[in-house]
Amino acid sequence: MHNVAHRGYSAVAPENTLPAFAAAVLGGATLIEFDVRTTADDVPVVIHDRTLDRTTSGSGHVWDSPYESVAALDAGSWFSPAYAGVRVPTLAAVLELLTEADLLLEIKPPATLPQVKTILELVGAAGARDRTIVQSFDPEIVRLVREVDPVVRRGLLRLRFEADTLDLADELEVVCVNPSTADVLGDPRTVAALTARGIDVMAWTANDMAEWAPLSESGIAGLITDRVAELTGWIAAR
Repeated sequence: MHNVAHRGYSAVAPENTLPAFAAAVLGGATLIEFDVRTTADDVPVVIHDRTLDRTTSGSGHVWDSPYESVAALDAGSWFSPAYAGVRVPTLAAVLELLTEADLLLEIKPPATLPQVKTILELVGAAGARDRTIVQSFDPEIVRLVREVDPVVRRGLLRLRFEADTLDLADELEVVCVNPSTADVLGDPRTVAALTARGIDVMAWTANDMAEWAPLSESGIAGLITDRVAELTGWIAAR
């Protein structure tokens, strides 16, 4: 079962930063998940929120800020004074760090065709294409990924198992559908239907250790968690 580091090892280091990704590797993650957005001057950066407010010393939408401004922000102090001065990394910097890890790269909306192309070109230039799954909550972005590179593996995120989930998975030819832990535990029929199609299911965000056993017994392929090393130990002890 995959141990997927949610925004890196985000229980011990600020999410979506280089320290969190380095910690995820040391903690035993088998997939490292992170989020990509694009700045006003079209530089792909790794940050989750639409705005800079929660995880940096800045404010406003990421897409309204030039990269030079984003690069100057503190992205670590909100988590701990020990991480003061940590920056929002570029996608290129993350790919340079994670030269051997398998990656689960989420493209956040809004994203245009040229922006998706730039992201995939960076992945290819880093030699990471064959070890990367590119996913999104937005089916239109998954379609753009397929348009740019029909061969790259694709994933579909779900806020919930809606009625169109199976049809979308088939249409988009995804290798994984990643829903909430509540949906996995509450809708075993859809989980079974996806796995019967050869589509992996990986549940987010699996931080409650009491849920790990029933989730793993549901037939899913992985758990997306903030608690990377803890899950590594739990899997090893089973």
